[in-house]
Amino acid sequence: MLKKMFVVLLIAVVAVVVLLSVAIKQLEQRPVQLAQPYFNLQAGSSARSLCQQWLVQGQLKAYDCYLLRLYLKWQPELAQLRQGTYRTPADATLLSLLRLFASGEVAQFSLTFIEGETVQQALLRLQAAEHLQQDISSTRQMLALLSWPADWGAPPQHPEGLLFADTYFYTANSTASELVERAQQAMLRQLELAWQQRQGALPLQNRYQLLIMASLIEKESGLLAEKSLVSSVFVNRLNHNMRLQTDPTVIYGLTNYAGRITYADLRNPHPYNTYRHHGLPPGPISLVGASALQAAAQPDNSDYFYFVSRGDGSHVFSVTLEQHNAAVRKYILGKKDD
Repeated sequence: MLKKMFVVLLIAVVAVVVLLSVAIKQLEQRPVQLAQPYFNLQAGSSARSLCQQWLVQGQLKAYDCYLLRLYLKWQPELAQLRQGTYRTPADATLLSLLRLFASGEVAQFSLTFIEGETVQQALLRLQAAEHLQQDISSTRQMLALLSWPADWGAPPQHPEGLLFADTYFYTANSTASELVERAQQAMLRQLELAWQQRQGALPLQNRYQLLIMASLIEKESGLLAEKSLVSSVFVNRLNHNMRLQTDPTVIYGLTNYAGRITYADLRNPHPYNTYRHHGLPPGPISLVGASALQAAAQPDNSDYFYFVSRGDGSHVFSVTLEQHNAAVRKYILGKKDD
């Protein structure tokens, strides 16, 4: 008698296991089509409430939700959902979504500040960033948010160059101000590192001047191999009390730049115009990255005082004005020397 009862019990257990396996497979394969690639899981949401929501939408059947209640007794960790915005796969199933929501692996978004762009352009990138709370609407607000090191002198009217050009990752509902603060902290760290590694006898008085120099380098060349050479030209000119005469500083101070520098622009007395004023401009003219900071801190040892664009992103470097004028005639004016 006991033997028969044991056999019956064993058959029942096997049947339950088989049925449970079939049910789990059914749940594993039950597709859930979401309208958007991101799903915002609200606080207080539960596996049962989600199942009911998708049931109402016609995505699931009542039997699916019944099986899910049984399954959660066996796998209770799937009932511990974490709020947040999740990136969902196109082939999502009921259980795969619950596993995702229980993992807490919320979606990561990214924002890149570009080397050579202005802080106004950085603000536009902030305002266009997806799933980011916008709490900054002007560069003035940005400047008020950022700290200003005491050894940099008086703050300028705008926070140019104070954001480190890099890619920043964030989760949904992060604020623009949080990213701005992170970008400034990154800049301060990178600037300090470059300053500590700088060559001796550079014609730069403090970290802020190093940042200004890096911004000039950033605007003049996007080629990594050239940045240290560009830096050497600026250092040589400063050491010989020559004006830097770099076009991007002229452009930066213009309010009505039409795409081409005129002779009137070169004579414009705005404070950033290095054709009119000796030394560095009063502040950076763009965002900078690590390579420009390194080039500003460690310029090449060269005899160059001039450079001119070839028109393909690279430059011709010259020691004498005569050599420079010949390069200008060839690459800017399109003339060949006899």
